[in-house]
Amino acid sequence: VSDAGTPLISDPGYRLVAAVHDHGLRVSPVPGPSACISALSASGLPTDRFLFRGYLPAKAVARQKALAELAQQPATLVFYEAPHRIEACLEDAAACFGSDRPAALAREISKLHEEVYRSDLGGCLAWLREKPERIRGEYVLLVAGAAAVAADAGTALRVLNILREDLPRNQAAALTAKITGLNKNELYRLSLDQDK
Repeated sequence: VSDAGTPLISDPGYRLVAAVHDHGLRVSPVPGPSACISALSASGLPTDRFLFRGYLPAKAVARQKALAELAQQPATLVFYEAPHRIEACLEDAAACFGSDRPAALAREISKLHEEVYRSDLGGCLAWLREKPERIRGEYVLLVAGAAAVAADAGTALRVLNILREDLPRNQAAALTAKITGLNKNELYRLSLDQDK
């Protein structure tokens, strides 16, 4: 039973559900709003890949360590946070990921005072601080995944040369572009220059 949202997501109630299963009884979910999925769908951030992390540690050092481990994660990150920790959580996220990382804050999803604000981490922190009443209610913090880092030309040429041992130049250039994030046509040209 839940007063709002879908119970048992980032909730210790899963122990009860496991016990019900262990006793051979039927468990059936009731469709309803999940703060994670509802916030993700309303955030305007990529939804093709996401990582639900639930609640971050309450202690600052442990929270910072957990965020640092996720800094290069390419998927959209989804966190739950309590109102008394949301400001510190945003500060740590901005310090770890950069204040310009795209983000969204969803407050009180499926409740009377629901709000979704999209900006970057610095903007979300400023928005939160604008009105003291915003530091109430349960939050979902969504952070865009890390941008792919393009490889340097030397690394790309090594990849391209390995692929060219088994593939035609155009296929090797196309695959190298997917692997490294560099331009396919530029890689093809570099490959031609190498053969001169």
